[in-house]
Amino acid sequence: MRFRPFPRDAELFALLTASAAHLVTGAGLLARLLGSDRVRRVELAARLHDVEHAGDEATHAVLAHLGGVFITPYEREDVHRLVEALDDCLDAMDEAARVVVATRVGELPHGVSQQVAVLQRCAELTAAAVPHLRSREGLEEYCVEVNRLENQAQHVYHDILGEVLGDDDGDPLRAQRVTAVAGALEAAADAFERLARGVTLLTLKES
Repeated sequence: MRFRPFPRDAELFALLTASAAHLVTGAGLLARLLGSDRVRRVELAARLHDVEHAGDEATHAVLAHLGGVFITPYEREDVHRLVEALDDCLDAMDEAARVVVATRVGELPHGVSQQVAVLQRCAELTAAAVPHLRSREGLEEYCVEVNRLENQAQHVYHDILGEVLGDDDGDPLRAQRVTAVAGALEAAADAFERLARGVTLLTLKES
């Protein structure tokens, strides 16, 4: 087996860890938003959008750092993809908040809170896993669990569709609004799954 140097680059891992931490904040705000009344939702959506901007700045900080170092722990293009995948997760949650506000949806099915709980858990797992990119330990378990959670979220999403679209006596406009919100949350779960899959490929490539 040929020797592969593994630069520590503590600053890079610190920047990636800070980027992942925004996911936890964003998911928490999204959960609060969906549990609030319509007026409060506007305020919380604005706060989540601020977190999304902070996430963009964290992404730019990682990319700027890569441009200033000669040797990196992972291939540059792989780090690019990783930080962009982190950003995609936050963007997806921000978009879900925008959909909630734009549709002015009222009461939501219980399944929506289950979707958000999955997103919160995915965010927490990601924030805990990213620092381990430095040692490459425990990442396989992280990827398996996020994949399991995404499958769970998908089942919940289909249950929500069956509930609102299968109700012949229900309000079609409400069904449309709920479907839009549930779809946006499912897209966020998909983003987390893509991120975890990217981490798997990254660590396999570098092993």
